Amino acid sequence: MFKKNSLLQFAGIPISGADIKSCFPDLSSPEKKIQSLEKSGEIIRLKRNLFIVNQELSGKETDVRLCANHIYGPSYVSFQWALRYYGMIPERVFLMTSATTKRTRFFETPIGNFRYVQVPASYFPIGVESRQEQGVGFLMATREKALCDTILLDDFVPNQSIKALAVYLEEDIRLDMDILAELNVNIIEQCAQSGRKTQIFKNLIKIIKQ
Repeated sequence: MFKKNSLLQFAGIPISGADIKSCFPDLSSPEKKIQSLEKSGEIIRLKRNLFIVNQELSGKETDVRLCANHIYGPSYVSFQWALRYYGMIPERVFLMTSATTKRTRFFETPIGNFRYVQVPASYFPIGVESRQEQGVGFLMATREKALCDTILLDDFVPNQSIKALAVYLEEDIRLDMDILAELNVNIIEQCAQSGRKTQIFKNLIKIIKQ
């Protein structure tokens, strides 16, 4: 079991092997200790050299959005997972998808599956904010950027007709169209200037301003 003020200090956050070793400085083989902790279920491996403390033992749940930021970065949580989080689409989304400047990757972990989609470096920082919830900070797309990311990822978005784009938003994504009036078009304009799907983003702005 845990020693007081050792691993429990990392409850709720992803940690490295070095963090774990720092809790047991007197051990001759801290690597074996990590293996033992993992085997006993006290820590859970997310990927090589990245772990979380088992919440059943620590009493504190680890935020999956924070884990997503750490598993592969730089990255921020976005796409349909974020749209659902913001209440913009009705369906539950089980695959957490993030945007990254690195190559597209997929990670299967004990706490869920994480997908990372490559976006242009100049486009990446637009509409990304650091959110704080229950003392945990993580990077996530704004509502506007999550919608733009979803459009950017989809190869079948109508690129000319404004009417067709509106149908796509309402029927394909099942977007709550009433929320469009609340969106910040400045973020979408910046996305349009990035050089990817410029006309579609301009048409989206026209729909919002109608």
